[in-house]
Amino acid sequence: MSKILITGGAGFIGYHLANALLAENNRVDLLDNFSRGVVDTDLKSLTANPLVKLINTDLLQNGSLDELDSDYHCIYHLAAIVGVSHVLDKPYDVMNDNTMMLLNILSFAKRQSRLERLVFASTSEVYAGTLQYFSLPIPTTEKTPLAVTDINHPRTSYMLSKIYGEALCRFSDIPFTIIRPHNLYGPRMGLSHVIPELLHKAYSGSENLEVVSAGHRRTFCYIADAVEMIKRAAEREACAGETLNIGNQYPELAIGQLAETILRIVARNLRIIPLPSASGSPARRCPDMSKTTELTGYVPRIGLEDGVRRTFDWYRSHVFDGQGVTAR
Repeated sequence: MSKILITGGAGFIGYHLANALLAENNRVDLLDNFSRGVVDTDLKSLTANPLVKLINTDLLQNGSLDELDSDYHCIYHLAAIVGVSHVLDKPYDVMNDNTMMLLNILSFAKRQSRLERLVFASTSEVYAGTLQYFSLPIPTTEKTPLAVTDINHPRTSYMLSKIYGEALCRFSDIPFTIIRPHNLYGPRMGLSHVIPELLHKAYSGSENLEVVSAGHRRTFCYIADAVEMIKRAAEREACAGETLNIGNQYPELAIGQLAETILRIVARNLRIIPLPSASGSPARRCPDMSKTTELTGYVPRIGLEDGVRRTFDWYRSHVFDGQGVTAR
């Protein structure tokens, strides 16, 4: 049995990761301030397990980690200020808070007596500057040189906080692995991401399905596959000190094609109305997964149609029909 801390543990990735770790009989402490995460029936069920402890605290507050244990084997640092609305409205807070949270976690990690790995959740957004100013290879490898987008654009704040975070981990003298998630999806991820947003529109719409950035191309990775990769990245010695893309290399499709898949799954005959592209959104994003596959020994197993159907089934019963709540 390992003792594990997940920051942002009530969130999308943290919740699913915790379930996977519990299935292996680990002890899991979840740390969250509930700025986005919610205490829903799923989280209540998770925390009913005696191997789980939910800690409501704010990583930005002095002393917030003082009462925590000092014998964790692994720390997954997933907590961050995310979401386009937050990034555009409060870029200073995004940069400052994401950096301060990581600094506090690094300090906390250094006092652990048994720490084997710190996993830092970066982002695929770190590739945005290279895409904008240079010839970004697609599929994109982790070795791609990183460039910074215009610092006058608020969206730069998030990717810059993550690039800085990667550097902090690398120079911290703490055993680390950096992950760069690419378009993960699944149950309990809120409604502000493209797949649940389109599912909601398709399920509740009457005639049309409006699709932002319909021509932009993406690959998508179901959360169960992503969690297995993340877990192996933390456990395998070959992944220590490495940066790994977390995602799916296939299939790459336009958002408009994704909308067609969603309409088929929801069984609605709506007309797709393409809308202008979102500001700052890359026209194409696809990770090269060869390094992650080699080091973790894992290839995603859940196809897009299957994953979207599982996601729809959860949202329909928990949110759309059940009048429930999901992440803010």
